[in-house]
Parts: sequence; structure tokens; C-alpha cells
Amino acid sequence: MRRIRSFLGVLAAGACATALLPGMALAAPTAPYTALTVNLGEHAPLSVGRSAAYDDSSAKMRVERKPGGSFLIEAVVPSGTTEYRTNLVTAPPFGGSWEVGRTYPTAPVADVTHAQLDLTSTARYSCAESTGSITVQELRQDASTGAVDMFAARYRFTCAGQPSPISGEIRYNSSLDYVAAVPDRSRLSFEPVRVGESGSTSVEFSSAGSVGVQFGAASLGGTDPGAFTISEDTCSGRVVAPGSSCRVALTFRPDQLARRTALLQLPDNGPAGRQAVPIEATVTDGVKGTYYPVSPARLLDTRSGLGGHQGKLGPDSSLVLQVAGRAGVPGSGVAAAVLNVTVTGPTASSFLTVYPAGEARPTASSVNFAKDWLGSNNVTVQLDSRGRISIYNRAGSTHVVVDVVGFHHGASVAPTGLGQGGQYRPVAPVRLFDSRTDHRGALPAGAALNDWVDFAAFGKVDYNSHVKALVLNITAVQPLKDGFLTAWSGEGATPEISTVNYRAGKVVPNLAYVTTHRCPLIRCGMEDVARYMIYSSATTHLVVDLVGVIDDGLVADGLRFRANGPVRIVDSRIGMRLRTLSSAETGRVDLAGNPPPGLIDGATQVLATNVTAVTPEKNTVITVWPADAGMAKPASSNLNPQAGQIVSNGVLVGLGPRDAFHVHNLTGRADVVVDVVGSFYLYPGTASAPGTAVGVAGPKVAAVGDAEYALR
Repeated sequence: MRRIRSFLGVLAAGACATALLPGMALAAPTAPYTALTVNLGEHAPLSVGRSAAYDDSSAKMRVERKPGGSFLIEAVVPSGTTEYRTNLVTAPPFGGSWEVGRTYPTAPVADVTHAQLDLTSTARYSCAESTGSITVQELRQDASTGAVDMFAARYRFTCAGQPSPISGEIRYNSSLDYVAAVPDRSRLSFEPVRVGESGSTSVEFSSAGSVGVQFGAASLGGTDPGAFTISEDTCSGRVVAPGSSCRVALTFRPDQLARRTALLQLPDNGPAGRQAVPIEATVTDGVKGTYYPVSPARLLDTRSGLGGHQGKLGPDSSLVLQVAGRAGVPGSGVAAAVLNVTVTGPTASSFLTVYPAGEARPTASSVNFAKDWLGSNNVTVQLDSRGRISIYNRAGSTHVVVDVVGFHHGASVAPTGLGQGGQYRPVAPVRLFDSRTDHRGALPAGAALNDWVDFAAFGKVDYNSHVKALVLNITAVQPLKDGFLTAWSGEGATPEISTVNYRAGKVVPNLAYVTTHRCPLIRCGMEDVARYMIYSSATTHLVVDLVGVIDDGLVADGLRFRANGPVRIVDSRIGMRLRTLSSAETGRVDLAGNPPPGLIDGATQVLATNVTAVTPEKNTVITVWPADAGMAKPASSNLNPQAGQIVSNGVLVGLGPRDAFHVHNLTGRADVVVDVVGSFYLYPGTASAPGTAVGVAGPKVAAVGDAEYALR
């Protein structure tokens, strides 16, 4: 219950107003001193709202005295059109008197064993219960009435249930110096910080007493001291003169979705012996690095002029393509786009390099091709600040077609209307479908594979309900004619895009991010499993391998994406991290000792790469998988180059616990080149434990569909 108290007919609590920090004196106060200091410390802002120091230069000081030593000191500070008042009332024990050097236990009302001590400020209530103490340092009283003519004391005041007291000093007409270190905020609260990002704040300590403040060494304590870092400190070990100030700055980089608290401690020579400023930080979840699928759509076709470039891309030339703001990709905040880049009708053997517009062209390739080649490659590419990419052609002339299937967001705030993005989950490669062993044989021209995959539950989590897209390696094997494959969720009509472009009689793989649709029980025989479809324009055998899953970002141990411009990390032709591979040889690429700057940190799990096989001696198969992770060589393949070809494919390369991966060549001698376009890192906000290894607790396939061929 609020307790109303008056002293000499004057209400101790003033009009309700917003508390403002009183102005600090530019020079030390001069004796005789009339002052009141308040060090809130760890005490909650109950009876008073903040730490402060008041004297004649910063406030209107009012003192009222009663016979016998009862005493009120009030500081009044203008606050807009109102006033902010701080009041301290004290009196000796009932029937007793003040004595210099004596410390008195205190209570809200004096009795025979307790002195009175009560402390309030505007819009604050007296504590229903409080304890404390007051130590008299200087005293002179009127001989006849006992009213104080001079008074100096130190006090401690604690509302019931608080962990530590408010402390301070009282001066009335006193010659005794006093120390006052006043923080510009009594609590440090960070603006909400998103997991994996950094926040900062600072506190300034002003010396507002009659003598300087001697500070010791700042430190962090409390519940979570390790969550915060002192990034700047101009206070420790200094004497700060009256009217001057110093500063301590803190940074906070959360690794979990949890509120964090701590305590900034700064020893000083004031009444409490230290400054103690509570710290609190609220952590929120952002969407930076998450993946958003879009309905597959065409952005560029040099055959028709779509995208702003009509006609073949010539030798040693490039074009700039706007990606952001088109085909469902937001106009801003996008870090990287996931594209399918197709080459058709090249007049010479060459390569394309796709990279952020405005940057120097890197030593890297995105699509490698021979004269008259028809093919495509999955390309993840960082966008420039305007949402653009550059596409460079080395030799000859070629038509270029670009389709977009999704994007990785680069901002913490979700794109308008799209909500939470997805996180990537690698899986040990699983073959979902192989028409060469299926009783129906090759997929007919004009038909589509209608298939689904069922995932096992994670404990009590139904993973199927979280799946948003599959990451597949889709291979056309010996098609009867030139043509293309199109992969999509199965919803609606077949999109007018291509996922794999192939020549007759070839073996052509491509990585694909394929949005899924939750298949109804009546269609799939299992409820809510992840459905996908793959259309072929010509009759071909079809192989589908699952290499990863994009979920809704709510399941533990998901990975998020960090984009970079293409960087070459392997070139066996010159012995860069790998030598030329012999027949049936497995090479090891070790990045732990010499990682490319900025590409790998302790949370990196998977590299987004373009892997190129260079002129193998024989038709061969290239397979890439994590090293030191207890994984045998997968039965699936990443590249199926023919003898003498230079061919590439997008590969999400898992790193083992020692930041290494294997590259296996099936037959003949072959060179391999690997370019990195980004990395997937373990997102701490949903990580079950820091450093979770690749493949651990990943989604497991429980069943695959009884596939059917559907005419389209």
C-alpha cells in the first residue's frame, strides 16, 4: 500500500514528471557544501529512479530542520514544465541524539533503537519496508533546540527484497569533502540484438563531488558476465577530477535466443566502494542467411532479349543483370540468388563467370562448356548493393539463359510478407529414384516423374511438416534427343524454366533447389510427405539423389548462408591444395592450416562451391564428401565428365570436423578445380550444441515414393 508521508507540512514526493539527469557542475563545488548524492547500484529503481548528485549548482537545494535533529534535504530539478524532486528524511532514534562517528541502524520510522531514514523521488513511493544505516561524519547543533546547523553523513538504504543498498552522502552547511561518481544511466539496456549479430552501448561516469573520483579496474560480474565484452574503458586506474567524466563501452554478441544479464563493476573511493551498473540484453531471432524459394522464373534469355541483352554474349565480354526486385526476389536486403544458368549455341569452348556486379572479375568459373554445348549449372551468386550480377564469357559467342529459383536473405528483417526463411540441413546422399533400375524404364518425352520422400521424425518433431524444399542432384542419363528437365513442387502447370539441359546420349547432372508440396494422403498413400516433380522434354533415364533439405528454420541445428564473391580454393593443375587425381584415387583437401581469408570460422559446416572436372583421360565420375566425419564414399556422384571434357556442377561441400573434404575420381587421370561462392554456418540461435558436426542429427529418409510417370 502506498504510504503518504509529510514533513513540516510539505509532501516529500513532488509532482509526477519524467526524471531527467541533473546538469553537472563544470567545476568542483565549494565549501560550505549542501549536497545529496544517490548511488542506485544494483538496487531496483523503487523509492528513487536513478543515480544522481545534487548541489547548489545543479539543483534547488532545500533543507528543513526540526528540534532534536530531525532533518529533511530536498533537491528540486526543473523537468520541462514540472519539477523532479528527490527527498531524504532522517532523524535520530526516539529519545536519542546524533553523535559524530557513530553508525545508526535505520528504519522508515524512528524508534528507540533505529534512526529514521527514508528516501523518495518524484513518481516513486516510499518502501513499505526498508532497512539501512547512517554514519554521522560532521555535526553542529543549536544549543537550545538541538536543530542541526551543520551535518555530514554517509547512508545506506535498502527496500525490502533488494540485493544491495542505495548509498550516498548528505551535506548541509558542511566543510567535509565528498566523492560522487554519477553514471549517465543507472541501468544498461541494449537495443534488441539478433542472434549472431552485435550490439553496443556505453555508460559515462561524471565526477560530481567536491574532490576527484579514484577508479579501480572495471570488470563484469553477475549472471552472464561472459556474454558481454568491455570494448572501451577510459575510467580504470584514473582519478577523474570534478566536472570531468570517463566512459566504459560494452559489446554484446548473442549466441542463443535467451535474455542475458550481467553487472558492470567499477571500484571507486565513494561511499559504496564501487559503481555497480546492471546490464540486460534482449535477444531476438532474425532471418539473415535464411533461404527463400520463389516460383521458378526466367530472368535472362539472350535469344529473346529478356533481361535487357539481345543476342549472343561475345568473347571477353560481360553483361550486367538485375536480379533484385524481379520474379519474386525482393528489391533490397538480398545477399545472394540461387540461379540456373544455361549455355546454348556456343561457337567456341569457353566458360562463364558469374559474380557480383561492380567487383573485379575473379579467377573462377561458373559454367564450363565446349563448342556447340548445351547445358546448365546451378549457380549461387552474391548480389551487389543494387541487386545486380555480372556474367562474363571468355571466348567465342554464346546465348545465355538465367532462371531464378530462390535467394538467401542478407538482412535481419524478413522480406515483406514472407515471414521466416528456411535453414539448410545436409544429409548423407540418398538415392531417391533411378529409372535404370525401375520397372518402367526411361522417363518418356513430355512426361514428369511424380515422386515424394518421407522423413523420419526428430524425437517428437514431425520433420515432414517443416520441409520447404529439397536440394537434389538431378542427372539425365543418355537422353534420346537434346532437351531439358524441369523440377518443381508439382503444384500447378510445369514452369517455363529448365533445371538440367542435356545433349543426346550424354550424362548430365545439375544441383537443384526444388520447392516441395505436402502431398495429400489420397495421392501419395502417405499424408503430408514432401512431393516433387521432374518433367523431361525428351525420353531419358533419370537419377535423383537427395543431398540436403531446406526446412522452415524452426528445427535445431539448421545452417544459414554467408555469401562471398567467387574464390578459388582448389586447382590440381597447379597443385593448389590437391594434385591431379589418378584412377580410383581419393584426394583430401585440407583447409584447416591455410583457409582462404574470411571463408571459414568455427561455425562453418558446408561450402557452396562450383566443382569443375578438367579434361579427364576417360569418362569418369567425381564424388565429393566430408573428411574425418565417419562417412564412407557416397554411392552418388557430383560430376559425370566424359573424356576430354571441361564440365562443372554446383556442389554443397560438407566439411568434416577438421575443415577438410574428400574428392574421388573413378577412372583415368583427372584434374579438379573448386571455387567457393559462400558458406553455410551453424546458426547459434537454433543450435542444440555449438560445433555440431556435419551429418550429426541430420534428417533421415524413412521412405521414398512409389514413383509414377504423369503426362503433362
